[in-house]
Amino acid sequence: MVVNLALLLTSGVLISTGVYLMLGRAMTKMMLGLMLIGNGGNLLLLQAGGHAGSPPIKNRKSILYGADIADPLSQAMILTAIVISMAMTAFILSLAYRQYRYRSADLIEDDTEDAAIAARTTMPVAAPDHDASDDPATGAPTSLGDAFGPESFESPVKGAADE
Repeated sequence: MVVNLALLLTSGVLISTGVYLMLGRAMTKMMLGLMLIGNGGNLLLLQAGGHAGSPPIKNRKSILYGADIADPLSQAMILTAIVISMAMTAFILSLAYRQYRYRSADLIEDDTEDAAIAARTTMPVAAPDHDASDDPATGAPTSLGDAFGPESFESPVKGAADE
C-alpha cells in the first residue's frame, strides 16, 4: 500500500489546528476546531482505505484500474462522518446563536457554581447529604434523627392557614 505523504501531512495539520482552536474560549473557534478535526479525520479514513480503484460495483471495471476495486468501507465511513459532522455543526451553530441572543458575547465564562463546589471543604459537614442532626466532627448520624419530616412540612401551612 502506497501512502500519500501530502494527505497525511494535511490531515495532521488539520487535526492539530482543530485541537488548538478547541482550546480557546470562543464558541466560534470551538466550532471551527471541531470542523477541522472532522475533516482531518476524514482524510485519515481516506488514507486507511488504501489505493484507488474501480467503483465497488459487481462486474464493473474501469479502463484505468481494471478489476482492481476500491475499498467501499472507508468511503461509507467518510460519508457517514460527513453527515454526522454536518449535524454537529448545525447544533453548535444553534447553541452559538442562542448564546449570542441571551448574552451577546461569544466567550464562554467560568461557572460560579463549579468554582464554589471546587472550593468547598472536605469536612463531613460540607457533604451534600449532611443533616443538621449529624455530628459536626465526624458526620455520623446521631440519635436525634432527621431534622425534617411531615411535621416540619405541615407546620408552616397550619400557621399560614390560621392567620
